[in-house]
Amino acid sequence: MSGELRGSWAKLQHNFKLIRDNKAFEWFVISVIVVSSIVIGARTYDIPQGVLGVIAVMDVAVTLFFLMEILLRMAAEDRLRDFFKKGWNVFDFTIVVISLIPIDDSEYALIARMLRLFRVLRLISFIPEMRVLVSALLIAIPRIGYVALLMFVIFYLYAVIGSFLFASINDFLWGDLGAALLTLFRVATFEDWTDVMYETMEIYPWSWMYYLTFIFMSTFIFLNMMIGIVVSVLEEEHRKSLEQGLLEHELSEEQRMQTIDQQVAELNRKLDLLLAQQLHNQNKESVK
Repeated sequence: MSGELRGSWAKLQHNFKLIRDNKAFEWFVISVIVVSSIVIGARTYDIPQGVLGVIAVMDVAVTLFFLMEILLRMAAEDRLRDFFKKGWNVFDFTIVVISLIPIDDSEYALIARMLRLFRVLRLISFIPEMRVLVSALLIAIPRIGYVALLMFVIFYLYAVIGSFLFASINDFLWGDLGAALLTLFRVATFEDWTDVMYETMEIYPWSWMYYLTFIFMSTFIFLNMMIGIVVSVLEEEHRKSLEQGLLEHELSEEQRMQTIDQQVAELNRKLDLLLAQQLHNQNKESVK
């Protein structure tokens, strides 16, 4: 009986895998995620009470669908722990569990609604290109950190110099270190930076050198260095993604061939048993 149960579960698990790997099912899940995001965004508008009831029902339906979908993906794995070996699966599982927090009129209702906003992040795990982008960003953060640290040193030096030189001109912009840093950030983002420069040039005509050298280093050098790091990591992640896709394709082909070989071997074994049985019956008849 246990063998029959294992066989039934194996067939059911095979069907789960077919559903999980089906592109139409993936696109349907993506559509549900988009609809869920729209439903949550609709709550920000002043809408009739009847429509709010419909939205509440849709929210419950989406939550139940996500729960069934994650359970299906877990059941499709040969071993449950294999599901949690993949980071994106853990990410999806966490978001689904968070979305199960009930929404009522308690003091935690607002927190529960805000947590359900994270369901839109599941688009990242379902769209391979977005997974590559997020992975590249996470990998690039440590490298960008060193560039950001060097940029902060430059900001700090220029902020101290600017506070010493220009505080008497405009105390609001250059009065202390914090104000000077904010002013330099404004200059680095080109937000009316010429107004700041012309104001100081009325007292210090040579102060244009201060702004141009700062812009050259902070914007043209450091920001381009960050962009270069992100592009480099993104190309590397795209290459890894392509290699992984090819490897998975080869593995699936190999598994398919192994399955065919196993089926052929099983058929040969059954044929040998039938032939042996037939020979045994013939020998019995000849003896008679």
